[in-house]
Amino acid sequence: MQWKQQRKAFSMITAIFIIVLMATVAILVINTSGKIVKETTAQYQREQAVLLAKSYTEYAIMAVTANDRNATGGNCLTDIDGSIGSPSDGEGYSIRVRIAYIGHNAEVGSCATTRIFSKAVVTPRSPLNIIVDVYVEYKDPDNTSSPLVVYHKRTLQKI
Repeated sequence: MQWKQQRKAFSMITAIFIIVLMATVAILVINTSGKIVKETTAQYQREQAVLLAKSYTEYAIMAVTANDRNATGGNCLTDIDGSIGSPSDGEGYSIRVRIAYIGHNAEVGSCATTRIFSKAVVTPRSPLNIIVDVYVEYKDPDNTSSPLVVYHKRTLQKI
């Protein structure tokens, strides 16, 4: 009779050990899945920032080619700003585009007084070049009190 009681006690200890082991494994799985979700969100935000920077670079190039720099009154395009969503809440992106010109004075036109790297190009037929700096800023949605994450893309484009 005592042998049966010892077997029941051994079964109880084995069951408790297996339950504790399964609970530990479950905690590890939940912890790992939380980290994976956070890392996936960070990768998604970074990819969005890269794509927005590329898109705004192309938009800036298109805007400069459509802009008449030699118009009377001076129409020089140097800044393009935008936002998607609500960047202050950690739910969006803030985009700043800065454009600088490199070229002969005849090509630069009214932009000669603002944000120009060189207008002393010797050959008058040299094409206009622009430097486009795009800054995409966003916040970590899990920690909105953290500083902004800034993605910067610089492009040199011949116009």
